[in-house]
Amino acid sequence: MFAASNQLLWSMIGLLLTMGGTFLEAYGITLPWNWSKHGIQTISLGVTFQVGAVLLVGCLGGKNAGALSQIAYLVMGLTLLPVFADGGGIGYIKLSQFGYLLGFIPGAWICGLFAFKARPRLETLAFSCICGLLTIHLCGITYLIISYIFQWKGTENVPLMQAILRYSWFALPGQLNVVCAVTVIAYILRHLMFY
Repeated sequence: MFAASNQLLWSMIGLLLTMGGTFLEAYGITLPWNWSKHGIQTISLGVTFQVGAVLLVGCLGGKNAGALSQIAYLVMGLTLLPVFADGGGIGYIKLSQFGYLLGFIPGAWICGLFAFKARPRLETLAFSCICGLLTIHLCGITYLIISYIFQWKGTENVPLMQAILRYSWFALPGQLNVVCAVTVIAYILRHLMFY
């Protein structure tokens, strides 16, 4: 599909986007039928653009570039570079939410796999992004369950269901909004770049 040099380029772009997206909060605007009463206002979606960057590189660079960029991101974060939301270091492995970061690798790979199965249409790109997002959450929830079973030191003092609600359920609406934006951006860029 892509030459090795193109995959390396997309991997680098994906790495930079993921690092930047980690610290960039996502905002939306109020619904159009409320504009006459209150004007156009921005509201926080409660998430960052980190997951959006993971999915975007899968949609634009393909499965290998997506996975490679996320492997590089994890390696950088685990070797003390402060690219994760709370810094970095090998101690992140013991945190119960680390599974979501691990899920970036298969999430980007699956998103890239489905994004290039057919011509780039909004539906196919949205489907690939949703599959990637669900993969991230499945990996994160699995890691949460394992961390609670083995009672790792970083496990929070909240019940398992509350942790799943915090990291998956409450983040999902904001992340689905980001998926919509990623789908449109990927659709436009894929058509501009003729692939």
